[in-house]
Amino acid sequence: MIHKSHALIRQHLQQAHGHLAKVITMMDEGRSCPELAQQLAAVESTLRKSKRMLVQDHLEHCIIDAIADGQISREDALQAFTSLTKYL
Repeated sequence: MIHKSHALIRQHLQQAHGHLAKVITMMDEGRSCPELAQQLAAVESTLRKSKRMLVQDHLEHCIIDAIADGQISREDALQAFTSLTKYL
């Protein structure tokens, strides 16, 4: 299922992908470890933000909407939510 937020999440992932490629190039160039660590932290931050957006979107639009529409029980919703928490 594709949600509105997926386009923005995809954009963030493409940004992280390009940034990571640049970090690899920096390694090949022999850049300093602190510079590399800083850039990897930026990639990691972008990935973390993307993951949070995806999990939040799933919670709001898949689980909550499914409960409201009577498509899943509260117990199944709780199980779905619990399975999401391992990714937070």
